[in-house]
Amino acid sequence: MRIALGQLASGADIRANLAAIDRFAAEAARDGAALVAFPEYATYEKKKVDATFPAVAEPLDGPICQELATIARRHRIALVAGVVETSEEPGRAYNTLVAFGPDGGRLASYRKIHLFDAQGFGESEFIKPGPSTEPVVFEHGGVRFGLMTCYDLRFPELARSLVDAGAQVLLVCSSWVPGEHKTEQWLALNAARAIENSVYVAGVCQAPPVSVGRSVLVDPMGVVEADLGLAAGVRTVEVSLDTVDRVRESFPMFRQRRL
Repeated sequence: MRIALGQLASGADIRANLAAIDRFAAEAARDGAALVAFPEYATYEKKKVDATFPAVAEPLDGPICQELATIARRHRIALVAGVVETSEEPGRAYNTLVAFGPDGGRLASYRKIHLFDAQGFGESEFIKPGPSTEPVVFEHGGVRFGLMTCYDLRFPELARSLVDAGAQVLLVCSSWVPGEHKTEQWLALNAARAIENSVYVAGVCQAPPVSVGRSVLVDPMGVVEADLGLAAGVRTVEVSLDTVDRVRESFPMFRQRRL
């Protein structure tokens, strides 16, 4: 299957962000991609999460998600993107990934469970953690995709639970905050999750300056198949279930693990 990584430079202009998503989805579809993945906070982003995030939040059947569904349907491509979802708690929203099929139907949604209260940031002040820790996996085109968001990447047990639930490709939709050694950690952790689980990892990130960029596709052996660098853009890449099966046969970790 061909999938696409959409590295955005999202800001506070929701209409401009949706227009960029539409352009990149169109380019991915022209390049034969069956699915395009966009970062965390794809539709609304700032350098730091603040009170404006819950203020712009919408339910998953609201206008923003309706527009994402329309983009998917217009270009006949599955689409995954990060949105700010209304929660039941005033003053806090959910940081949510939502996936739409080529028909515009919703395939899955995942509310981020590990919030970025680190490095001087306090995401949980305005964002509510997802109440469910159940792994979110959906199927499209015969491939099973697992959903993770940014800081989740530092918690290997979530990746393992997604693979136990059948994931063959992990979509890590992120806005990885810059800082000392952060780019190196981003690249190393995407590779680690791929190697230890014998899966593809598609780490899709916001571009600088809000994030580190460097969206990557890592294969099950830890080989970086694509790296988008620092600029906003979209890249179509191949994922092969035969490769997943071959690596899992060579390294039968799931039959051998003791814990």
